[in-house]
Amino acid sequence: MSAATSRHIYLADDDADDRILFEDALVEVDCHAQLTFAENGKKLMELLNPPPKPLPDILFLDLNMPLKNGYECLAEIRQDNSRLKNLRVVVLTTSQDERNVEKVFGLGASFYAVKPTDFMKLKQLLEKILAIQWCEKGLQPDKKQFMLSA
Repeated sequence: MSAATSRHIYLADDDADDRILFEDALVEVDCHAQLTFAENGKKLMELLNPPPKPLPDILFLDLNMPLKNGYECLAEIRQDNSRLKNLRVVVLTTSQDERNVEKVFGLGASFYAVKPTDFMKLKQLLEKILAIQWCEKGLQPDKKQFMLSA
């Protein structure tokens, strides 16, 4: 992928260490990707409203954030009547709780992934996500393919 066609990736995560780890892994997986951070849900929604040009290709969304959590952000994005409602949203969180998976599936997340603590596994997960043929998958796969792992 050339710099002219670089991906625009957003990461909403309140943990500074996780943001740095994500950025380091993303650079190794796709050095041309342009990464935008939001350290909480309120900041994310400020970045998305009005919808930026270009829209992010993928938004990685943590669930547990201050000021506005990931559930609230996802619901707001999917209820939006503008271009935001079609945004690809990958929930990237430490929680493996099936109730959380069910909830974000119902809210319309594109995929659910548990944050790997290992750098190599994070890189593998990002490679897998960036390789998805999104136009074939639509916004959300069937339930059996919803949860991703490295």
